[in-house]
Amino acid sequence: MVGLVIVSHSSKIAEGVRDLAGQMAPDYQNLIPAGGLEDGSLGTDPMKILDAMKTANEGDGVALLVDLGSGIMSAETAVELLDGEFPARIIDAPLVEGAVVAVVEASTGASLDEVVAAAEESRGELKL
Repeated sequence: MVGLVIVSHSSKIAEGVRDLAGQMAPDYQNLIPAGGLEDGSLGTDPMKILDAMKTANEGDGVALLVDLGSGIMSAETAVELLDGEFPARIIDAPLVEGAVVAVVEASTGASLDEVVAAAEESRGELKL
């Protein structure tokens, strides 16, 4: 099953997105938050993201949902540090909407490519 990592500058945001998205597929247990720095301050840490990816991986790869700016750069660095150990992709989608779609798709046993494609479709969803 594809694992998912939520990357945010805030641990509270990462955990909140995990909690919200997790409600859509309560049996899916592979949604790991990677937010904030170890001391609790705001920021992103490639090593924390790398650890989360290793926790989330069950053999089918990991997709990462990111908030913005240096969160994207930290996620890219973490993927590079993974050095091809297993497939990992960064999803280009809104954090919350993308996470909800990704969790639902991943919970069906979809492939990494299918999870990424479905979540990236959420970019075009209108709210009004």
